[in-house]
Amino acid sequence: MKTSFYSEDELKTLGIQKYGKNFLLSRKASLYYPELFEVGDNVRIDDFCILSGKIKLGSNIHISAYCALYGRFGIVLEDFSGISARTTIYSAIDDFSGEFLIGPMVPAELTNVTGGTVILKKYVQLGANCIVFPNVIIGEGTCVGALSLVNKSLEPWGIYAGIPARRLKDRSKELLKKINLFTK
Repeated sequence: MKTSFYSEDELKTLGIQKYGKNFLLSRKASLYYPELFEVGDNVRIDDFCILSGKIKLGSNIHISAYCALYGRFGIVLEDFSGISARTTIYSAIDDFSGEFLIGPMVPAELTNVTGGTVILKKYVQLGANCIVFPNVIIGEGTCVGALSLVNKSLEPWGIYAGIPARRLKDRSKELLKKINLFTK
């Protein structure tokens, strides 16, 4: 029976570097440079997502519909992290100063693309419509509210929101007790 996710046999033909058990990839998602893509166990990627570049996903991860991960300089999502709908993560960014040209159809020597790896540590959750800039580490257990801009690294176990995102309060660690039950 054909579902909205690729079958195991179909996944084998996509050229993905490495993936684990129970990997659900929507047939409507776009995967560029699959040879740079690594995925752990129990990962689901929904419709209309774009995954491009060097991306490493741990286990027990959900990436909701319409998300985009641009991993030219690398994106890492550690275990039990998640991304809500329409969120975009950039590991590279163009120079919009007017000193350089912009875009993928322009020769590289005429552009000034900069960036760095984006890392979402364990148990990080990003709300809907967030933007994450390059060279950022979002600390373990942190939650970012919808419509937020993450333009610098965030400390662990906080709840952040806003443009730019700022810490509103501490996040409970009670979920760690559930993780122990889940992994038994």
